[in-house]
Amino acid sequence: MGNPLQLLLISIVIYLVGAILPPLVSRSERQVIRLSGIASMVGGIFGLLASAPILMGADMITFTVDGPFPFAHFIVRLDGLAAFMVMVISLLVVVTSLYSLSYAEEYIGKGARYMGLFMNLFIASMVALVVMDNAFYFLVFFEMMSLASYFLVITEQDDEAVSAGLLYFLIAHAGSVLIMIAFFILYKESGSMDFDSFRQANLSAPEASAVFLLAFFGFGAKAGMIPLHGWLPRAHPAAPSHASALMSGVMVKIGIFGIIKVGIDILGATSAWWGLVVLAFGAVSAVLGVMYALAEHDIKKLLAYHTVENIGIILMGVGVGMIGIATQHPVLAVVGILGGLYHLLNHAVFKGLLFLGAGSVMYRVHTKDMELMGGLAKLMPYTAITFLIGTMAISALPPLNGFVSEWFTYQALFTMSHEGSFILRIAGPVAIVMLAITGALAALCFVKVYGISFAGAARSEKAANATEVPLPMILAMVLLALLCIALGVGAPLVSPVIANISAQLTGQAAMPVASGSLVFPGSSPQTVLSTPLIALLLIGFLTLPLLIYSIFKSQRLRHRHGGNPWACGYGYDGQMAVSAGGFTQPLRTMFAPLYRLRKTLDPSPAMSRAMQSTIRGATRAEPWWEEKVVLPIARAVLWFGKRIQWLQHGDFRLYCLYVVIALTVLMLVTVM
Repeated sequence: MGNPLQLLLISIVIYLVGAILPPLVSRSERQVIRLSGIASMVGGIFGLLASAPILMGADMITFTVDGPFPFAHFIVRLDGLAAFMVMVISLLVVVTSLYSLSYAEEYIGKGARYMGLFMNLFIASMVALVVMDNAFYFLVFFEMMSLASYFLVITEQDDEAVSAGLLYFLIAHAGSVLIMIAFFILYKESGSMDFDSFRQANLSAPEASAVFLLAFFGFGAKAGMIPLHGWLPRAHPAAPSHASALMSGVMVKIGIFGIIKVGIDILGATSAWWGLVVLAFGAVSAVLGVMYALAEHDIKKLLAYHTVENIGIILMGVGVGMIGIATQHPVLAVVGILGGLYHLLNHAVFKGLLFLGAGSVMYRVHTKDMELMGGLAKLMPYTAITFLIGTMAISALPPLNGFVSEWFTYQALFTMSHEGSFILRIAGPVAIVMLAITGALAALCFVKVYGISFAGAARSEKAANATEVPLPMILAMVLLALLCIALGVGAPLVSPVIANISAQLTGQAAMPVASGSLVFPGSSPQTVLSTPLIALLLIGFLTLPLLIYSIFKSQRLRHRHGGNPWACGYGYDGQMAVSAGGFTQPLRTMFAPLYRLRKTLDPSPAMSRAMQSTIRGATRAEPWWEEKVVLPIARAVLWFGKRIQWLQHGDFRLYCLYVVIALTVLMLVTVM
């Protein structure tokens, strides 16, 4: 298969070639789209090949090259966590690149020529970032990732895209500043920018806590956790759909990766309250994210809020894992991080599928408003069935992948509820209830999404005339839909791989995961669900109603009168159909204070006011600086010039004398 580092290098080189070469060699935007998409697809395949040996149990690989700066060595570290992230990134890149071969043609004349440039730079910077083991280069690639994704957000160059891009730019860089401060504290104590030196730094408890909090909120801004989520529901809808899939599916996970890297890998999760903080922010993000999604009619903004929700679920698993490490409870640590990492992978798959499905609908209907869709299931059957699988997966319905990772998170929370201190015994049940509420509301939300968008009658002329999308887009969605099924039904095969990564992070020996139990040395086995059995049972339960339906179908059809639905004896009118707003009106009324809280937590108004204040301040400062500083200096120079003008006589010999005098003075100054 080849050396993983060589394959990884080939992958990054292909991304860079795919970014730079196509716009230079071709004037056709359609050709540039295809060349860039194919390059990123091939780069993703090499990324998958590079990560596979490490995930299958090969030893960690490190590679060091002295850089141009004495304090910053170029260190690549391909361990279990880095390989897992490379795999997640590469997996989604392959699928979204296939999708872009047709979808990106929608942007011809609107920035398509350079979309591939920023997309490939975005991907290359993410891959390089997760394998980098030096803080300086980590921050360089982090900045490259943020800038490349910023240009993807503003692709359409309309007012909303530019405004969303600016908000994303400001929040992302505010988070970067916090991360820089955290790394500076570690550098000050260790004397090196290498992460390995950070791991060995002798920090006091207050210093370690300060570093953790700075990194948590800095990376939390990139992850989109509440209250640092304001950029996410605006940037994702503005970006092209395949870029939204990558931003939501993998870029926000760089924030999770950073929290794990600093909190667990570097600092060792030494304090239990760190895990409680992560758990609390995760629980709040999960509940509020799904509630805010329920109120949305914009399909991409709704999916963006569900990213906030799922980031919260991942943080809950990571938080429980950190608590397990701090309290020296290996079962809790491994199962918690297993749930978090499994959901990280699952969310990348089903959220990527949902964003691609939304992009397919927009490709034909040319709107994000669900109220203008409807009836698409008959006209776009492949999009409808794959989108339905995505909605079932994100709603954590068995036997799909979302159910498996949430099961592990529940299992970790139940374990925490009956072991540990009083605070942990209280925090566990509270988090369980919040996770249960999140799951119920997510199912409700996607009943609304699928029912309003794909079922019923068409709500606009474009929806009535929609047709299925091109083959590359269908294939991409089908691949992700199959992965949603495979990661659920194949949980007994996937769980051991992620459990080994979790064990490495927590400093435990490799813990085997059987199809029926997690086996931990010195502890009782932990139950693991059998998703194949669940799948068989569900198929069996579905067989009987389908059989009954098929028997009575012909009789029921004979009693139909026309094609309009039953309207309680009244003449049917299209306005009688359930709307997206009407579907959630009772919930929005019941939880009105929480929706008002969204405006309070959204940082964009405050940042907008701060920006306006800065502009006004600059407007006032510019005349003051001009009048009080620049003009007086200019007048003084002019006055002085007039006073010494007598030195200029026009005599060449006198000028030579001036030169001799100047040289003499310089020599005297040098000697003195």
